[in-house]
Amino acid sequence: QVQLVESGGGLVQAGGSLRLSCVDSGRTFSGYAMGWFRQAPGKEREFVGGIRWSAGSTVYADSVKGRFTISRDNAKTTLYLQMNSLKPEDTAVYYCALALSRSPFGLVRTDDYDYWGQGTQVTVSS
Repeated sequence: QVQLVESGGGLVQAGGSLRLSCVDSGRTFSGYAMGWFRQAPGKEREFVGGIRWSAGSTVYADSVKGRFTISRDNAKTTLYLQMNSLKPEDTAVYYCALALSRSPFGLVRTDDYDYWGQGTQVTVSS
């Protein structure tokens, strides 16, 4: 079974940086794509960024483009989200997710992902 686990969340000052990690029990990920989503209190879960696993191509939400970077380790066992120039509005629970197959809608829809982690809290203070 797939069991995604996020780590690296915490409290950071505005303008600071944080790197989140996501692993599946130390195994290599197997699927079409992986994504990062976030959810703030009272708001819908929103797309942050994603990576097509085999090709390594990435896409980002406009709100984070230029500040956040998705990457993977060489062994393809870990997914990362590097967050720079953090803003208070980035405060949310961040989730990693795995999509097993390609979607005609791309990487941005929550319904297109088959497995989810439990999330890690990111809080950006002003």
